[in-house]
Amino acid sequence: MTSLLPVLSEFRDSLMLGVQNYRSQVDCALAEVIGRAYSKNSWFTPENQLRMLESITAMLEENKLKNWLAQYAERPFSSQKKNIGIIMAGNIPAVGFHDLLCVLSSGNQASVKLSSDDSILVKWLGELLVSHYKNWKDSLWWVEKIHKPDAVIVTGSNNTARYFQYYFSSIPHIIRKNRNGVAILTGKESKEELIALGHDILDYFGLGCRNVSKLYVPPGYSFNNLFEVLQSWGGLMQHNRYMNNYDYYRAVFLLNKISFLTNNFVILKEDVSIASPVSVLHFSYYENEKALRQWLSDHSELIQCIVSQQPGDIPFGKTQQPGLEDYADGLNTMRFCLDCQVAS
Repeated sequence: MTSLLPVLSEFRDSLMLGVQNYRSQVDCALAEVIGRAYSKNSWFTPENQLRMLESITAMLEENKLKNWLAQYAERPFSSQKKNIGIIMAGNIPAVGFHDLLCVLSSGNQASVKLSSDDSILVKWLGELLVSHYKNWKDSLWWVEKIHKPDAVIVTGSNNTARYFQYYFSSIPHIIRKNRNGVAILTGKESKEELIALGHDILDYFGLGCRNVSKLYVPPGYSFNNLFEVLQSWGGLMQHNRYMNNYDYYRAVFLLNKISFLTNNFVILKEDVSIASPVSVLHFSYYENEKALRQWLSDHSELIQCIVSQQPGDIPFGKTQQPGLEDYADGLNTMRFCLDCQVAS
């Protein structure tokens, strides 16, 4: 499997060149792809698409690739290729790329059902990926329906998960539900940490499962410093779909006499729920951090990542910069794909 290192390095170089050319306003294929993706889905702004592509190139740095592939060095490519179906989400650009990377890198075949919201950028990435390795050219299919797969990887909502659990119950599967990021604040965070937290909250309009949608703060916590640094995201006020959400929830809360704080484009609302709508950030007070962490552990099925100053948690500003081993829902996708080859 270490033979994939030059393949994935070449792919990374090609991707980096495309991003560099785009940012330098050089005519390139990526410009046309980004334009079409934005026209189809206005949540996928050019900057958000570039943010994802740059995150992927960072994820595929040589040392990171070496460490990742070395863990599976004892598993050479198997002749027992399995057809693994991938049903991708479309909440943020190319969110399903890591699943595709795992399926192909494990030596299996991928049948990919794209989300209608992300049918352009991730397809371009997939085609670019397989162009660097001839053995993959017959291992990637874009399909309208997953037909008789040997295994599946599905990312969807809590509602669709129930259907998929039933439909794919007889084959190996990973079926993901809704999850969100949370942040535990103490009030001692630096300005730089709060700026970084702004990225965790607002990158991709907060639509990602790794975005922070809930803050846990101590009693008496002042949100003034957070609101101050969030002002640098004021450009969100120019995005119609985002502000439609803001205006809607602000009106609902006002009509129902629900207390909230706002800076005119982000609403802070005290709420026990971890998940929050676009433009709304929930918060709760905590008295005892140990008890809070126990509660979060007991409800881990709702949480994708925890951000705080504590070692072992995600550092501020890093939720949308996952590494190769930051598997969604904590399930090792690569190991799953390799195990499918030996499953009866």
